[in-house]
Amino acid sequence: MTELLSVGSREAALRQLELLVNRKLDGLLQGEHLGLVPGGGSDFGGGRLYELGDDVRRMDWNLTARSGSPHIRTTIADRELETWLVVDGSASLDFGTARCEKRDLALAAVAAFGFLTARDGNRVAAVLASPGGNQVIPPRTGRDAVLAMLRRVERRPRGEEGAVSLAEVLERTRRTARRRGLIVVISDLLDTGGWQRALSALSSRHDVVVTEIRDPREAEMPPVGLLMLVDPETGRRLEVHTDSPKLRARFAAAATQQRDGHRRAVRAAGAAHLVLSTDRDWLLDVVRFVAQRRRLR
Repeated sequence: MTELLSVGSREAALRQLELLVNRKLDGLLQGEHLGLVPGGGSDFGGGRLYELGDDVRRMDWNLTARSGSPHIRTTIADRELETWLVVDGSASLDFGTARCEKRDLALAAVAAFGFLTARDGNRVAAVLASPGGNQVIPPRTGRDAVLAMLRRVERRPRGEEGAVSLAEVLERTRRTARRRGLIVVISDLLDTGGWQRALSALSSRHDVVVTEIRDPREAEMPPVGLLMLVDPETGRRLEVHTDSPKLRARFAAAATQQRDGHRRAVRAAGAAHLVLSTDRDWLLDVVRFVAQRRRLR
């Protein structure tokens, strides 16, 4: 993620993120495990122009010679996958005390699942939730669709006041995503509005992955004296004396209880749980998660 944050230009940062996923993440996931999504099948389906990231082993040399441009041999998919990315845009994600902010980690998760699933005619869509309203990006195929989605996620305004109802967003996704597929929920799960029931309803029809975004300071309060805490969604302020060992212990216990509750709720809903933290390498966390799912399948 540090490689991504060191790039000044927005467009250059997104291209760098694409390279991280396609060259490093996808490369690490090849070989000994089954695919994350169904393959493209073996029946010949035609040809198309070569795009960056395509497997060169599928080059159609006859069509390339006739047309003068590199072409890829396509096959008829055994079944296509439709992936919906539900991205939380609440103000609580504009926070980070380690290698990046939580919203940067959410962007990385969108790129990882977007580029990994947008293969062989699979379609990718999104529901972008924010205090100002929800945006629905219809299902599209190809690399350009994922890049356009990343631009929309990256350019969302910061510091919007107001809360996001995760339950309402999940319910809207359930009504919108009518075709059975993969739903990836990317959020810090700090909404206390009772999203568990909506998640269970979504999991009853789709394969759901909940990607929880965390920061280490949300679980541990450092002893830095008098500290002003601000709720980014309501603007509420609270002064606390962090030098108190009892206060820090109570804070850590409450954070542990909250995270355990998130884990139990996701598991009870029948969804898979991936945790990304701003102080860890998100690439390795995604690799471990996908490899584990493939072994289970």
